Amino acid sequence: MLDAPVTQVGVESADGDCVDAPPEAASETHRARAHIARLKQLTGKRDPLAVRLERVLPAHAGLGSGTQLALALGRAFAELHGLDMGTAELAGAMDRGKRSGAGVAGFDRGGLLVDGGRRADGAVAPLLARLDFPPAWRVLLLIDPRASGLHGETERAALAALPALAEAGAAHLCHLVLMRILPAVAEADFAPFADGINRLQRAIGAYFAPAQRGRIYLSAEVERTLEWMQVNEGAGVGQSSWGPTGFAFLPSMEAAQRALARARSARVVDPALQPMIVSAQNSGATTLRK
Repeated sequence: MLDAPVTQVGVESADGDCVDAPPEAASETHRARAHIARLKQLTGKRDPLAVRLERVLPAHAGLGSGTQLALALGRAFAELHGLDMGTAELAGAMDRGKRSGAGVAGFDRGGLLVDGGRRADGAVAPLLARLDFPPAWRVLLLIDPRASGLHGETERAALAALPALAEAGAAHLCHLVLMRILPAVAEADFAPFADGINRLQRAIGAYFAPAQRGRIYLSAEVERTLEWMQVNEGAGVGQSSWGPTGFAFLPSMEAAQRALARARSARVVDPALQPMIVSAQNSGATTLRK
């Protein structure tokens, strides 16, 4: 989980249902209304509510906005009504976490997470490993606002069309995670971590390329910048989910700032891209009460 951007919502009793949001979050009001309606239907708690979306993640950008919004609203709704509903229960009730358990576990605990993969019964994937992310390391996000990652029926169709991942390929990915990436995080050893991330992302990107017009990255502009950073700055790079957001892991704030400045000087950062340097969040969601 990253410390920014984040999802922040407020839910309280009111005279009539309303969902309010600042201009940059206005597009998410329809999803918020649907989540609240679903929660009311499931729990029988039908009192009017006032919902305020303070901050939300960009939708369909590869940052897990749908899961984080649903769980934030679910947590606020449950606590407002005194309901004993854990995160996994909320996720199941709101149809989240069926393809990956990372967003659900991240909402609860933060940190670097490894889940057990999609379950046949549709339940949230079990959490297999969790480590605190080294506090000095940074993530440079590159968001391309002109593109949108696969979602909904288009995503389901794309996944159904992909061949099963060969056992040897899956074993290679598991080896990278277990023997390269996790030990490097545990020891705060950046170079092998970056190497493991690059190998992992190349393999995963090649597997999903047929669903992205034959490309490892959805956004060619994001790809150009990240490949430059991998070669010239030793970054660990890849695409988040279906993109278009890409990421570059770097060993410090200074290294991240320097990498971005040098990439701009080399004219490999498209002016339309939205860069953001963030740190990892090693804790889960919090509830603030008035």
